[in-house]
Amino acid sequence: MFDPDIAYQALTSRDTRFDGVFYVGVTSTGIYCRPICPVKAPQQKNCLFFASAEAAEKAHFRPCLRCRPELAPGNAPVDQPHRLAERLIQRVEEGMLEEHQGLEAIAAEFGMSLRQLRRIVQQELGVSPLELKQTRRMLLAKQLLTETTLPVTEVAYASGFSSLRRFNDVFQARYRMTPGALRKGAKTSTHAQPGDSATLRLSYRPPYDWEAMLAFLETHLMKEVEAVQDGCWRRTVALGRCRGWISVSHLPQKNALQLTFSTSLTPVLPVLLRRLRDLFDLDAQPQLIAARLGQDALLAPSLAKNPGLRVPGAFDAFELGVRAIIGQQVTVKAATTVSSRFAAAFGEPCETPFPDLTRYAAQPARVASLTVDDVAPMGIVSARSRAIIAFAQAYAGNRVRFNATQSPDVVMKALVALPGIGPWTAHYIAMRAMRWPDAFPKEDIAIRNNLGGLKPSEAEARSQRWRPWRSYAVMHIWENLVAVKPKKTKP
Repeated sequence: MFDPDIAYQALTSRDTRFDGVFYVGVTSTGIYCRPICPVKAPQQKNCLFFASAEAAEKAHFRPCLRCRPELAPGNAPVDQPHRLAERLIQRVEEGMLEEHQGLEAIAAEFGMSLRQLRRIVQQELGVSPLELKQTRRMLLAKQLLTETTLPVTEVAYASGFSSLRRFNDVFQARYRMTPGALRKGAKTSTHAQPGDSATLRLSYRPPYDWEAMLAFLETHLMKEVEAVQDGCWRRTVALGRCRGWISVSHLPQKNALQLTFSTSLTPVLPVLLRRLRDLFDLDAQPQLIAARLGQDALLAPSLAKNPGLRVPGAFDAFELGVRAIIGQQVTVKAATTVSSRFAAAFGEPCETPFPDLTRYAAQPARVASLTVDDVAPMGIVSARSRAIIAFAQAYAGNRVRFNATQSPDVVMKALVALPGIGPWTAHYIAMRAMRWPDAFPKEDIAIRNNLGGLKPSEAEARSQRWRPWRSYAVMHIWENLVAVKPKKTKP
């Protein structure tokens, strides 16, 4: 629960630090808003505060059409109950790519009973798992109706409803209007786009260092699969049975990224949006992170220079894992070259509106079937070739899983148990593929040099003051700290 006085102060000041942290229900109108809503603030006596949009809708408040709660950035908590609830949300979305989506099956994957799962979600979010799922479906549907021209039937199925009739009934009951009436009142974007595509906005909490994020992705991209051009990041996408492409650009005046996607990906939109939020680290709370890291005089100048520096995630965990193995003991440039060569050899060709996007990334089943003789000609030494194949076989056989049911510690132990994967690779994968904010690859030579030539154990000890945000400290160390040159000794 929130202190009403503090929450009301945040509301009246439209403090962006609280966007997505709480929502306000206005009893005089029956509408709930984000704390940054541009309309005149209601009287405090008419305000009720909720920890989630789901809780506000459970209390029978309707979402504001001005501030649009579905655009609020998510939270990136690290304490266990909150993180478990967040992982559950992610797992529900991941389930769209799999045959079983039942809550019992999801609870079993977390190693708990359905009763325990319901208790945790109720405790942390104030709603039941079914209410959580329903609200997230409705908020996605509202965004699609507002920002795209997709047919209502496609919106219904993309949002997770099994029938148009059910979608219409729930929408009318929740929002007291039909989907068509909402769309009629929305100002849908009509700017020029590639054929058979649509756009959506993905919000974040400012500040956001888009230039640093784009530069990082550009230096790590796989040619033919990914591209950076004219301030946009693009890539081909293979999710389940769906194939297509996406393009992401920055809308700084909106504190958001703009996603353009081929409509062939509409059936897997919840999964696609989750992956992009993770890739671009959109749920981070930069003020909270800076308050911790800024206490260290070593990092304070970097935080002042790049206040919105984020941790680049991964669009695909398996793909990132292969890339990390290739990058062991070689430069970033060399790893990028070999990764691009690997994708060209084992990825499926495709056609897109962009001449530099011509191939999908290599899929786990394909890589698992390779031999060392297949991989080595790509410029990958035998030991790393065997590591890639072992990783692919473990991934394809579900012995290594990156979905939300697995904690980072469990996954890192499973990775280190594979041949050719050490602690550095495991932490790097956890940092990017699992969005773990406290990863710290202490063996990284650049980190140790930039910290003054420390040994791994010394770097680990030095990092303790940055917990639980060590992944963000790593980005600042890579970005702005200068390596200390070793002193020359006299002959």
